[in-house]
Amino acid sequence: MAASADRFARLSALKPTRLIVDRPLAQREPCEEDTLARLLGATVRRNHFGEHLAVSNWYSSPGFAHPSPVTLEILSGARDETLSRRTRDALSDPEKWLFLDTETTGLAGGTGTYAFLIGLAWWDAGGLQVEQIFMRDFAEEHSILSELAARIADRPVLLTYNGKTFDWPLLHSRFIMTRSIAPPKLIAHLDLLHPARAIWKLRLGTVRLSDLERHVLDPISLGWSRDDDTTSALIPQYYFDYLRGGPPEPLLGIAKHNQMDLRGLAALYYKLNTLIATELPEHGSVDGRDLFGLSRFLQRRGHRERAQTACTQALDFGLPHEVRPQARRDLALHAKRSGQHARAAKLWHEIIANDPEEGVHACEQLAIHYERRVKDHRQALEFAQRALAQLRKAKLLSTRLPAGHFAGAFAGALHVRISSSKESRVEKSLLHRIARLQQRLARTPIPLL
Repeated sequence: MAASADRFARLSALKPTRLIVDRPLAQREPCEEDTLARLLGATVRRNHFGEHLAVSNWYSSPGFAHPSPVTLEILSGARDETLSRRTRDALSDPEKWLFLDTETTGLAGGTGTYAFLIGLAWWDAGGLQVEQIFMRDFAEEHSILSELAARIADRPVLLTYNGKTFDWPLLHSRFIMTRSIAPPKLIAHLDLLHPARAIWKLRLGTVRLSDLERHVLDPISLGWSRDDDTTSALIPQYYFDYLRGGPPEPLLGIAKHNQMDLRGLAALYYKLNTLIATELPEHGSVDGRDLFGLSRFLQRRGHRERAQTACTQALDFGLPHEVRPQARRDLALHAKRSGQHARAAKLWHEIIANDPEEGVHACEQLAIHYERRVKDHRQALEFAQRALAQLRKAKLLSTRLPAGHFAGAFAGALHVRISSSKESRVEKSLLHRIARLQQRLARTPIPLL
């Protein structure tokens, strides 16, 4: 009988946590024994699932910036007419926004990973209100998730940095695993990693939030420094050490790290809003490489006219030699797609004159232009043959010379935009075009003098 009761007791332990309906929502000051709470300056907050720590701070920077409609459209990746009224209203109302960043027991995710610190922030009184909810042990997970669900119910537009890939899937799985707290519904989720990567990776080579703060967001004006910042890779170990009875002091550095991430996230939104909403920045106010990255991001989001403007400005502001050919190529393609065929042809000619490594593609485009638009088959044939000759030259050099050789590098540059899988298709297309043009010219009568 005792063994049977023991088995039932173990099964009962697997049931979801029950609501403690007789305990009102409340918060209290920590007791003397709660060293971590006193160290963090936290209060002990209680809800229907139990207790957790909560830390609240208000910062005057970064200040509030109302989102421009075009910024919201571009960051959300959806045209205004495709959004429901509820989504449009929430996106355009910053009081519905919630910045989120988590600190977890592992960086790889998975069902065994917990979010032990959930950092939240929102605009309030012209500044940024930051709230951090912390679980002192795994038994408090239900309590912090319940708190998070309540916050998202009030502010269902989430802004994160890599949150679509890591933070939100992790939290969603933790909600599911509670079997008692339904995952909250998001109206929209703006992940700022994707525009940041498109715009700044070309110049910086990295898009870690701490690097963006240092090189893009101006940390002096933001009022903080990461000189003593906690390394992300050490955060899980510090928490596990604390759970095993270790010192709580390292968790203070984790809380500060999380606060800076939230403030950096808000500042990043401010920077993106300013950059996207300003159609004509002053010369020198923006790096040309950033504008080129912005133009490619705008193109992918379907804003072709603004992408063309940003690409033109990038060339005007100045680009490194290795980037300039691609910018000219993109600008020519913008002009072609928008029906500005004469301007596109002019740009292709400039590319051939200034950037021989782009010669194959530029010559091919000019062959198409003269055949289809100008109806000058002789010129079209000339450019098609030039494209084929350059393609074969690059192909020959790349097969004959060892990697790292100067000529081998030159061959690689000649067809930097033509991969080996595409090379044969381009060559076949050029041969077909040349044969067709030669046949047309052979049928053309020679005018009498």
